[in-house]
Amino acid sequence: MPRPYPPEFRFRAVALVRAGKPITTAAIELGISAAALHKWVRQDQVDRGERPGLTTTESAQLSKANKRIRQLEAEVEILRTAATLFGENRPAPKGFTR
Repeated sequence: MPRPYPPEFRFRAVALVRAGKPITTAAIELGISAAALHKWVRQDQVDRGERPGLTTTESAQLSKANKRIRQLEAEVEILRTAATLFGENRPAPKGFTR
C-alpha cells in the first residue's frame, strides 16, 4: 500500500509543478515518484475543471454512496435469511382472498 502523504504536501507539490517546474525534477527534490506527482497534477486539473473526470468531492461522495449501498444490501440479505428461517416467505395458498 502506498505511503499516504498529507494534503498540504500534495498541494505544495502540485503548486511547484503549476509554477513551471518539471514533474520529474520536482518529484526528485521532494523524494516521491514522478508517477505519483503526475497523478496529483492530473487530479488537480480535474478539480479545477481543466480536464474532464470525477472531482475529488464527487469521488468521495460516490465511494460513500457505494459503501452505504453495500451496507443496505447486507441488511436485506440478513432479513431474507431471517424470513426463510421463520417461514415467512411462503406464498399464499390458492384461493386466498386476503
